[in-house]
Amino acid sequence: MNNILLIDDEDLVVKSVSKLLRMRGYSVSVARSGDEALEKLKEIDFNLIVSDVRMPGKDGIETIKEIRKTLAAAGKKHVPEILITGYADREKYDEAMSLEVADYIFKPFDNIDLLRLVEKNIKKIGE
Repeated sequence: MNNILLIDDEDLVVKSVSKLLRMRGYSVSVARSGDEALEKLKEIDFNLIVSDVRMPGKDGIETIKEIRKTLAAAGKKHVPEILITGYADREKYDEAMSLEVADYIFKPFDNIDLLRLVEKNIKKIGE
C-alpha cells in the first residue's frame, strides 16, 4: 500500500483530495500544519507528500525542508513532494523549483491532473 501524507490547513482541500486519493486505493494521512506533518513522519513511512504552500506557521516550503532534514537524520530515503497552491507567487514557485520538488500544481486544479502527478511520482518510486 502506498502511503501519502497530505499537508493542508483548508477543510475543503483536505476532504476532497483525501477522498480522491483513497478512492484510488492510496492510504492517506492528513496533517493540518507543518508541525503535525513532522509528527506523522515519526509514525509512518510515506511514499509521497502532497503539501499546500501557504499555511499558517510553517509554510509548505519550510515544511518540506524540515521533512528532508528529518528523513536524512533518520537515514531514510527522500520522499517525492508535490506542492499545491492557490497563489501565483513567482518567488515561492522559484523556491520550490530550487528545492527540486517532484511537481507543483496550482489551485483550482483538475482532479485528473492531480491524480496524474500522484501516479507518476508513485510509479517513479517503484523504478
